[in-house]
Amino acid sequence: MKIIIKNKDAFFNYEILEKYKAGLILKGWEVKSIRENKVQLKGAFITFKNDEAYITNMHISQYMSVKGNELEPRKLLLNKHEIRHIQDKKNRNSLAVIPLNLFWDNNYIKLEIALAKGKTKADKRHRILEKDVRKHLKKITY
Repeated sequence: MKIIIKNKDAFFNYEILEKYKAGLILKGWEVKSIRENKVQLKGAFITFKNDEAYITNMHISQYMSVKGNELEPRKLLLNKHEIRHIQDKKNRNSLAVIPLNLFWDNNYIKLEIALAKGKTKADKRHRILEKDVRKHLKKITY
């Protein structure tokens, strides 16, 4: 499992509750662009239509001269019971479904998605403060 890209904002803005692995339906030029790390997960989210999951706002840059929609919603490959389970928890608990990592699994590109709860500003400030304290203690001890 080789990670292509991480969604760092997801770990800062959300509290991760459950994780899932999902396949992606991609075109050839999209795979080539991902291979060259020309992909962004910042601002991406998962939507549901007709018991199918899609990733929206995942930006894949165009490969050379190939023309295609860079922000096109791409279908996720999950089992029906997984989709229903995620949808049910999302609707019942008002959670967000966000992408965490894009990675290679054997020869396939997979996406790690998560059910997550948004953090408040106070939680974010507390985390930044903890990080600063750790840095300061590290400087003092060395």
